[in-house]
Amino acid sequence: MLNRITLLLTGLLLMAAQAVFAQNTWPLEKCIQYAQQNNLSTKQAQYNIQDAQLMEKLNQFSRLPNLSARTSAGYQFGRTIDPTTNSFNNQRIGFNSFSIDAGMTAFGGGQINNSIKQSKKDLEAARLEAQATSNDISLNIASAYLSILLAEEQLQNARKRLELSQEQLGQTDKLIQAGSLPPNDRLDFLAQIALDEQSIVDAQNQVAIGYLNLKQLMEIDPNEDIRIVRPESIEVPSDADPRLYRLEEVYTTALKTQPQIRAADLRLESAQLGEDIARAGMLPTLNLFASLNTNYSSAAQTPIIGPTSNMETVYINDMPVDIEFRGEGPVDYEQVSYSDQINENFGQTVGASLSIPIYSNHRNRIQMERARLNALNTEVINRQQRQQLKSDVQRAIADARAARESYAAAGKSVDAAQAAFDNAEKRFQLGAINTLEYTTARNNLDRAQVDLIQAKYQYIFNLKTVDFYLGRPINLD
Repeated sequence: MLNRITLLLTGLLLMAAQAVFAQNTWPLEKCIQYAQQNNLSTKQAQYNIQDAQLMEKLNQFSRLPNLSARTSAGYQFGRTIDPTTNSFNNQRIGFNSFSIDAGMTAFGGGQINNSIKQSKKDLEAARLEAQATSNDISLNIASAYLSILLAEEQLQNARKRLELSQEQLGQTDKLIQAGSLPPNDRLDFLAQIALDEQSIVDAQNQVAIGYLNLKQLMEIDPNEDIRIVRPESIEVPSDADPRLYRLEEVYTTALKTQPQIRAADLRLESAQLGEDIARAGMLPTLNLFASLNTNYSSAAQTPIIGPTSNMETVYINDMPVDIEFRGEGPVDYEQVSYSDQINENFGQTVGASLSIPIYSNHRNRIQMERARLNALNTEVINRQQRQQLKSDVQRAIADARAARESYAAAGKSVDAAQAAFDNAEKRFQLGAINTLEYTTARNNLDRAQVDLIQAKYQYIFNLKTVDFYLGRPINLD
């Protein structure tokens, strides 16, 4: 029973270890996806999209009427106006009023419609700029990823060179014991081993720096341990030939695939709409309005009607006669209740107002000039974007062609260095050359192999850069 439990726990631990290892394993596609979601530049671009969305809603809602309610309450002292009779008095009056006001712009020189159009273009431009930011991050991630692969391959070669040096040292010791070589010859191999160990340390540092750069781009804690997935084989595509690239063809494709170009076009259209919006300040504005209001005053009174009689003396045939007149009239006054005043003082207003700009301290004209300058500046930025893209495409093609030549030259250098080293190794085993000549040939081969590795990865990256401008996905397939 105990053995079964032990086996079960061991299996669970192995499964957990495999799960953790899988979580910390990062292929290129996963790195790009994670960076696109967590990089600060990407987050900032997403916030710009949200801000543009809010601005679009704000401009769309400006078509709707506005509605507001007001209320006020207080006491009046001294010589004030009674809000119910609009007459002056000197008594203390308590008051309370309510109102609901509504208004809308019937015509504003096209400012609302143009603002809505502008906000739509700004929103689409913000989305395209976010996509451009994401593309740039993808290219940077690919560069950092390839740098790690390069550093790891150099580290692997450095370890192989150290093993080979140690084997050569062992063989030299045997020849020294046999009396074929002098004892001092082993010193050259000891020095070579020290150089190989230093190369390993340098390569390990390059791997660590590569991972640090990758983590920074991905916004991952530098202390977190991650490992990239190394493809089974990283080879230069056999059908790749940068000499076949044509600048105009790649540039024309890049104009269609690079989102920053379309974003620049939308920004220009938005700036041109800004001119129309500024011009609306020179046109009349028609507003419609309506309101409901009522009020209360503690000074409001109403008469109490009741029977009245009045004795008056008249003369009939020069004889005074007293006559009593009877009728209905105010006999006293009472306070009007709060609810009665609210109902009786209820009023409504409906109307329209037309505002015609005549002189506004040159504000409207200056705004128009600023909008025109902004449109001209945006047009210049648009042209700069296209020129920069063409320059980048031209540079990418030139770099790919140069990298192809460097890679081919590095391959020839390795072949020549390998042949020289094979010859030196045979002569060394026969005792025809000393250890210095042997290690020199070995070092030449090592340098040629390092140059070949660097040239290969540089060539691959330059090819991926051209693929990027052609709108192809970034991968290591």
